[in-house]
Amino acid sequence: MKRLSKTKRGFTLLEIIMVIAIIIILASAVAISANDILNNAHAGRDSVSERLVTERAGISASEQKLSQYGF
Repeated sequence: MKRLSKTKRGFTLLEIIMVIAIIIILASAVAISANDILNNAHAGRDSVSERLVTERAGISASEQKLSQYGF
């Protein structure tokens, strides 16, 4: 088995810090995207609820009209 020379023993501190910095940048980008996705999902749920209430009101109005004509 070949021994490594003294100059090639592992990673330097600078290399490790750079990798950690890149990981932090990527994690923050993912966190920001996840936050935007969650905010859009919450807003979408509210609009779905509003549409459901509107549709139910429309159905009730249609049922009243149909009952006036004997259906």
